[in-house]
Amino acid sequence: MTASPTADPALATANFGPAVGDSMDAGSRFVALDDRAEWDAFGAQDPAAPAEWTSLIAVGGMRCAACALNIEEALGGVSGVLGSEVNATSGLARVRWSSDRVLPSVWLDAVRRAGYEPLPQAEADASGRRRGEQRRALWRVLVAGLCMMQVMMYAWPLYIAQPGEMDANQAQLLRWASWVLTLPVLLFCCPPFFRSALADLRQRRIGMDLPVALGMAITFAVSSAATFEPDGVLGQEIYFDSLTMFAFFLLAGRWLETRLRDRTAGALDALLNRLPQTVLRQQRSGGFERVAVRRLHLDDVLRVLPGEAFAADGVVLEGHTAVDEALLTGEAHPLHRAPGDAVIAGSHNLGAPVTVRVRQLGAQTRFAQIALLMQQAAVAKPRLARLTDRFAQPFLWTVLSAALLALLVWWPSAGAGPALMVATAVLIVTCPCALSLATPAAMLAAAGTLARGGVLVRRLAALEALAAVDTVLFDKTGTLTSDRMALAELRMRPEVAAADAFARAAALAAGSRHPVARALLAAAELSPGNAVLTPRWQAGQLREVTGNGMQALLSTDDRATSLSASSSSSSSGGDVPHRLGSARFCGIDVPPAEPGRIALHLAEDGQWLATFEFAEQLRDDAATTVAQLRSAGLAVELLSGDHAAGVLRAAQAAGIITARGDCTPTDKLQRLQALQRGGRKVAMVGDGLNDGPVLAAADASFTLGNAVPLAQAQADFVLPGHRLALVPQTLLLARNTMRVVRQNLCWAAGYNAVCVPLALAGFMPAWLAGFGMAASSLAVIANAARLSSQSVPQAS
Repeated sequence: MTASPTADPALATANFGPAVGDSMDAGSRFVALDDRAEWDAFGAQDPAAPAEWTSLIAVGGMRCAACALNIEEALGGVSGVLGSEVNATSGLARVRWSSDRVLPSVWLDAVRRAGYEPLPQAEADASGRRRGEQRRALWRVLVAGLCMMQVMMYAWPLYIAQPGEMDANQAQLLRWASWVLTLPVLLFCCPPFFRSALADLRQRRIGMDLPVALGMAITFAVSSAATFEPDGVLGQEIYFDSLTMFAFFLLAGRWLETRLRDRTAGALDALLNRLPQTVLRQQRSGGFERVAVRRLHLDDVLRVLPGEAFAADGVVLEGHTAVDEALLTGEAHPLHRAPGDAVIAGSHNLGAPVTVRVRQLGAQTRFAQIALLMQQAAVAKPRLARLTDRFAQPFLWTVLSAALLALLVWWPSAGAGPALMVATAVLIVTCPCALSLATPAAMLAAAGTLARGGVLVRRLAALEALAAVDTVLFDKTGTLTSDRMALAELRMRPEVAAADAFARAAALAAGSRHPVARALLAAAELSPGNAVLTPRWQAGQLREVTGNGMQALLSTDDRATSLSASSSSSSSGGDVPHRLGSARFCGIDVPPAEPGRIALHLAEDGQWLATFEFAEQLRDDAATTVAQLRSAGLAVELLSGDHAAGVLRAAQAAGIITARGDCTPTDKLQRLQALQRGGRKVAMVGDGLNDGPVLAAADASFTLGNAVPLAQAQADFVLPGHRLALVPQTLLLARNTMRVVRQNLCWAAGYNAVCVPLALAGFMPAWLAGFGMAASSLAVIANAARLSSQSVPQAS
């Protein structure tokens, strides 16, 4: 397959070729991805700079922060790669590259040459790949465990035999048996450590598997020398039992660690794997054929069976069903969908078969936007994680130096063999795996928990910032209040009955899709006699005058609905002109509505009948959310661009003491900055429409997912389901997360502070060092996994 047609062939020859010493087909398996048509499947183009792309890839073989740094260094050495970010815990990498200077096969091959397995995320079966890795890891653990038990069985007589109880030939036979049983451990179970170490050495770098591989090689060499030449310089002590135990503990720890780490990626996989591979598409003949999702086009008609996921955003054409949108919108209960209703990609059909017309595909769907947010969070590195990453490689050099020092100190007094084993114990026990996993493991676990609860995390670092927040600012319209209007007051002429006013207004409002007209119909449904379900007025010549209101000729045969006996026009049952809308449109002179309210006036033939005043409706959980935040010790303020009177009413209803109205976006930003200058840590909750500057400037920020395109939101956390109660719950989880991070860092530091002196003093054999190393990493991961196993906490 040829390269991108947009690329200059001469440039491709000059810059895209393999590095010196590499074979020409080194990256041949990635050449298919050089086709421009493939780039959208695993990357996104920068609208401001069309030549710049951001691609997401899954990387196999990463085990620690040093691995992530190695990959970033390999990518940084490729001309045309503008930047990269790699997260070892999630196994994902984000690469920014210029299509004018490099093709994907080049930088993908750079990752491969560094010793890792890159695969574009769009093609990566992450869950299947991890299952395969887990099966292979489990086989290694089982083989190492079986051989360890047998070697221990042969080593035990050598430990307990008293002088004269065992002759030299018997002892040598047990040594040979132990050597033979150690070979499967070395050749089948431990190659991943040696391959990783060799890759590091070829790249002239140091990774966390290098001390482990050195320790294994030294232990096997010393023990083999003692087996073949008991009277040699290394002595006659064998350590095959230590080697097999060390390998077993390390492999078992990594297998369990992988199992626990996979739980943190479960929410991302659950989202990315929700789309079906194939769908039933309607043919021209009217029948349905099963095709691949990538073959769909706009306006295709699909048939979605019960239990299947919707492959695209669309509109139901036929059928009634219930859909599950929990992971996409945060809505916990199944939602009813009928003809004309919208369905979103990634949601599941729970009820009956439906036909759907495709309206959005691929990257334009809400599913793709949500997936992008979760992928960005899975790759992003928090500040503490970046700090420990920078610390990892210098620490490894310190480990090697400490091991060399131990060897030099112990050799003169104890001999070569024991000195080498002390150095091996130092190499193994000080590996900083636990330190590098402490922060990202906890934050990814928290992000997965939040995703299952309906909160999407755009930046993992925001969890650290959110945990320190002491003040929360709310926008009002669209955030603290819903997009629905509620009837605040009804005023009528003395002789007009409320039921009759609702009936007439509902007959007019039924012809409009305006939000206020919809709110009037909702109020009429709750009115006496339910004017919507039992209409007593019929509208003729109904017409909407844009920006003014509705007008029609109303008629009825029900004399009970007349205004009074003296109102001949109403009691006659004839057609009477009515208007519903502004005072000017109705031709009446009435007092204006209260600030912050919207008034609909009802008039009969130019005579005022009634006025319906509507106000924004506070979200059902707004007051509870504010109460939870205040009980958690946070200050809460309301900032809005609406009239001060309406803002104060909303604040009072929500339980907010400090509120400011008539705020411009600049006013909001200035208030935020004033609080920050006063030492406050501030979170902002807005709908994203005009809150972009203040959302970006806040220490942590929330936005409601349906307000703006998710991928362009400025907020750190997105609430697709509009549930404000998730704000205090997310804050509590952020605090729990930072508590776990501190516990992990303290554990990792304390473990090294205790075990390194013991290893240097010779009190820690190699097998115990291996057990300690595995146990420390496992303890960090298990502690972080508590965050992924819990539900989003409820604020008290």
